[in-house]
Amino acid sequence: MAKETVTDSLPTASFSETVSFLFKVMAPNIAKGVIIRRPGVMHVAERWALDKRSIKQVQAFNNKYGKGPLLFKTPFKPMALILDPDDATRVIEETPEPFATAESAKKSALAHFEPDVALISKGKAREERRRLNEDVLESGCPMHRFSDHFTQVAEQEVNALLKAVYHHNNKLDWPLFFDAWNRVVRRVVLGDAARDDYPLTQELIQLRKAANWGFMRPKRKRLRQKFHNRLAHYVDQSETNSLAAKVSHYAIGSQAKPVGQMPQWLFAFEPAGMATFRALALLCAHPAQAERAQREINLSPPPDNPFLQACVLEALRLWPTTPLILRETTERTCWSQGEMPTNTTLLIHAPYFHRDDCTLDIANRFAPDIWLNPEQLKHWPLLPFSGGPGICPGRNIVLLVTSAVLAALMNNHTFTLNPPDRLTEDEPMPALLSNFHLCFQVKQSDALSRQEG
Repeated sequence: MAKETVTDSLPTASFSETVSFLFKVMAPNIAKGVIIRRPGVMHVAERWALDKRSIKQVQAFNNKYGKGPLLFKTPFKPMALILDPDDATRVIEETPEPFATAESAKKSALAHFEPDVALISKGKAREERRRLNEDVLESGCPMHRFSDHFTQVAEQEVNALLKAVYHHNNKLDWPLFFDAWNRVVRRVVLGDAARDDYPLTQELIQLRKAANWGFMRPKRKRLRQKFHNRLAHYVDQSETNSLAAKVSHYAIGSQAKPVGQMPQWLFAFEPAGMATFRALALLCAHPAQAERAQREINLSPPPDNPFLQACVLEALRLWPTTPLILRETTERTCWSQGEMPTNTTLLIHAPYFHRDDCTLDIANRFAPDIWLNPEQLKHWPLLPFSGGPGICPGRNIVLLVTSAVLAALMNNHTFTLNPPDRLTEDEPMPALLSNFHLCFQVKQSDALSRQEG
């Protein structure tokens, strides 16, 4: 519901402040790649601490204007930056009306490869597509019915990955991990027959590269159709224990657009892989937490790995894979300081809320325990999977697969960051950690070495 108390008008940024916002907050995120990350830009952003500068800029706005929201008069349409945690919670909870997930810039990007996805749909179509996502991904269940199979897939592909690592001077880098990760994802979403369907992944990568440019890049409609036809083929096969098997129960021509929802699942799993790789780095830099994770792996039967899931969530808090959560107002809305017009883009800058060192004592350190006690999170909007009615419907399945991969990696193996000072527990966690430039030295445990010997 709209707030009743209204004064004159919302605070509005000056021209120079708008320029600062565009260059320090928006530009780095766009340059890094909104839909698919650009490794070179990620390296520059990490080296020059561009994300730290963006957080400092939002903190400066908060210090000057208070709660906000802060309006920016940009050339294309009005934008508003959320500064207050209560306002962030309101926007998240009051989705999709009056704060729609189908924001115009988001639509222009995602339409390149998933024009019918629930995330950029409205009205009855959104309801049906959202319902399909929640049903197939079993959003309301802590454990998906295929969780045992998904865990087995993770273990099999990690074992294959480690064999490749042994032939790679015992080094695990992002390309090796990413290939294995994509095999896991294809098998989970499409079935075992898709394990080696590298062309499908490459087609999605090409479409996402075009999507980075949004409306400035013509849509590759033939490639998109080819990609969707390939997905439909796996739905027709309906392989047991795959998400495609559940999709096959829906009429292809229905308003729910079942095949049209699948690109989002494949797309969203890549940031999950980034978080997994970063979580491994965090554990390498925090030996006591790594020992705790190892105890959980030894004592807890998979896929029950709450501490490893907390480590993934903490990697997402420290380095959000969706740094800008976008909404668009569908009507005039009232706030404590004034009214906001219809069709205003709302921005929730996740790094600001996740790393606000003026408020959070854990802002710049690795603190996985906060995720094991949900009561600790109620007072502040930590949004690794967004939240409210617009929360990522794949949250539970993503945490299942990421923790299963971590458990399989760490089972009977030790990892060391290469170089070891890439991340240290004695220093504040960097504002950005590029997954593309992480490398680990892998060593078998003594017990496993003797067994294989």
